[in-house]
Amino acid sequence: MSILKYEIILDLFLDELIPDTKKSVSKGNKIFGAFIIKKDDLSFTISGTNNETENPLFHGEISTIINFFKSKNLNPKEYLFISSHEPCSMCLSAITWCGFDNFYYFFPYSDTESSFNIPHDLKILKEVFNINNGEYIKDNYYWKSHSILESISKLQNPDKEKLLEKAKRIRDLYENLSELYQSSKISNNIPLN
Repeated sequence: MSILKYEIILDLFLDELIPDTKKSVSKGNKIFGAFIIKKDDLSFTISGTNNETENPLFHGEISTIINFFKSKNLNPKEYLFISSHEPCSMCLSAITWCGFDNFYYFFPYSDTESSFNIPHDLKILKEVFNINNGEYIKDNYYWKSHSILESISKLQNPDKEKLLEKAKRIRDLYENLSELYQSSKISNNIPLN
């Protein structure tokens, strides 16, 4: 992707997903969310956030997929799926079953576990699928996954520093949201909080 595409994606985190995530976290939900944009013009299509206080299956990616298919008859192959965090095994399967041929994520599993104190993604992959350190096949028959932060770091463009500054701002906002979630999670009824 070009630097402009990453700039648009980071702006959508700041302008669309993080404000929605803040509302969701205030209701006791985790910090996860996603949005979908068109491949051809990068226009914003739909987003969703974690809503596990309503249903434990309503992860951010699942809510986004539900919202996407409530829209018109859309072809997933024409869209980019952007997730705040590397999707858990359930969400990886949902993305696959829905026909998306890609997904991008901002935070890797290691951050979800260490920075955000939500270790379940790595534990489930290890315990159920015998996958160590989240090392699933990231480029496979169904889709290709991409780390947004790794992709930005590989850009050969002097303007990438501006993107890294935006990425730092996004990280800081998610860390603040994580503190809010962690301080209230004892009072919610999410099975794997």
